[in-house]
Amino acid sequence: MTTGAIGASFRREMEPEFSVPVRDLEEGTREYVFPIRPEWVKNALEEGEIKASSDEGQFEARLSKTGKDVVVQGRAKTTLELPCARCMKLAKVPVDVEITALMVPEGSMREGDPIEADSPDLVPYDGQTVVMDELVRDEILLGIPMIPLCSEDCPGMSTGPRKEEPPIDPRLEPLKRIKLSK
Repeated sequence: MTTGAIGASFRREMEPEFSVPVRDLEEGTREYVFPIRPEWVKNALEEGEIKASSDEGQFEARLSKTGKDVVVQGRAKTTLELPCARCMKLAKVPVDVEITALMVPEGSMREGDPIEADSPDLVPYDGQTVVMDELVRDEILLGIPMIPLCSEDCPGMSTGPRKEEPPIDPRLEPLKRIKLSK
C-alpha cells in the first residue's frame, strides 16, 4: 500500500514489529510467522472506534529477493473489537487478509519507470531491512467489514418495551380488515 499521512506518523512512532534484514534473504525464499500482539494492534489502529481484542493474531509471510527487490506474500489474521452496526454493542470481528507486495529500495524508482511509483502493491524499504508493519496495518484496515455485526441475527437497537397500539377508530375497522386480508 502506498504511504499516506497516517502511515508516516505510524512508522515514526512505533518500533517495527514485522521486519526482516535483507541479508537473511540472500540464501533464497524464507518463511516467517509473526505474532500480531494486541499491543501492536492498539498502537497501529488507535484512531477511530477500532479496539484491539485480547486475542493474539498471526502474520505468516513468505519473502523472496529478486535483485534488490523483495516479494512479500502472506496472510494476516487477527480479531478486532468494533461497535456493531446494528446495536452499537462492542463486537469481536475477525479479519483475515492476504498480503502481496513488491518492496523496492527507496530512491530506486525513477519517473517514467513502467511500474508507477504510486502503485498500491509497490512499497519502498530502506535497502537494508524490510519493514512490513505499515503494509500489515493497511491491509488489516482494508479487511474490516463495511458493516461489522456482533452476530448475523442481531436485532438492532432496542427501543425499550413496545407500546400497545392505540385503539383504532371504529370507522376505519373495515379498511383494517381489507389490509390484513391481503
